Amino acid sequence: MVAQIMSGLAVAQDVKERVKTAVKDLKASGIIPCLATVLVGNDPASATYVNNKQKTAKELGIATRDHRVAGTFKQQELLELVQLLNRDSEVHGILVQLPLPGHIDEFAIINTINPLKDVDGLTPYSAGMLQNGMALLKPCTPLGIMELFDYYKIALEGKHVVIINRSNLVGKPLLLMLLERNATVTVCHSRTKGIAAYLRQADIVISAVGNRDRFTLTADMIKEGAIIIDVATSRINGKLVGDVDFEAVKLKASWITPVPGGVGPMTIAMLMKNTVSAASVSSRRTSA
Repeated sequence: MVAQIMSGLAVAQDVKERVKTAVKDLKASGIIPCLATVLVGNDPASATYVNNKQKTAKELGIATRDHRVAGTFKQQELLELVQLLNRDSEVHGILVQLPLPGHIDEFAIINTINPLKDVDGLTPYSAGMLQNGMALLKPCTPLGIMELFDYYKIALEGKHVVIINRSNLVGKPLLLMLLERNATVTVCHSRTKGIAAYLRQADIVISAVGNRDRFTLTADMIKEGAIIIDVATSRINGKLVGDVDFEAVKLKASWITPVPGGVGPMTIAMLMKNTVSAASVSSRRTSA
């Protein structure tokens, strides 16, 4: 068996084409979808992520506001910036790039974002709505993973899914999304004992560790025909890799995502989709 590749590049392009159509429809009704990004400090990786998001938005016809401030920016100043964007009727989505500098309380900042503009799906309101199966805006990476499953027609009902991650960005929201699809879900993390035993039982493994020194998913850890979703990115000798020993695991799995070109492109595509969804809600509220 050689696993079939789940191409995030192909699926992301499909999503972006749908977003383009939605943007045209909104513009025809006088609404220009707008995404505001906020970057604190000059971390190169964070700057690259923001640049990519801004670039993709512009390609799809989404207007952008780019706010970049020094790493010494005070928490109160950042709160005031977010509140300013909350009040700006021309801004439909607000994304504060994480992580923030240590002197800033991330929860306080995220909690200040208007839930109707929370295109990262991270506010407590969004998390609560997701738990109740009623979220409009969901975290982008988990949403992208679900889009991959749908595109490749991979049924989730009754499947045993093991997630290696318990973060608010990936593991926790993904758990809820999978439960909504009637999957049976096990969440493993850095304190899980005997993790290989859980992995060998899994129909689907979703790995998001991002540290090859601590963890590598090898072929002996999975059962024959498992579906492997690699969310992580790290560099080994300058090469971008995920958690998975790709060349070995693909000979045992039935489906697998590559790194790069797997989950990564989906995250940005779903951010664009969330921005258009937020703009659509705004237009309905304005016309009501």
